[in-house]
Amino acid sequence: MSVDVHVLLFAKCRELAKTSTATINVPSEILASELLEKLVEKFDLTSIKDNIILALNEVYIENLNDRIVLKKGDEIAIIPPISGG
Repeated sequence: MSVDVHVLLFAKCRELAKTSTATINVPSEILASELLEKLVEKFDLTSIKDNIILALNEVYIENLNDRIVLKKGDEIAIIPPISGG
């Protein structure tokens, strides 16, 4: 089964994807690492893939080996590397 989830893209991710929001269809149960791969491919984020952090409904996904269960309308945030001083 698959579901539609909302995707929010910030800073460099938004720049590369040329959008700040999207809705995508993904499997309702998926490994976090597989979700990351799908997002990287869909939004052309290969150049920053190793530094991206994902959040599900405003909670960071800390382990890419975790299996996550998605529901229709869930929100995935793609957070790029942060720089500053």
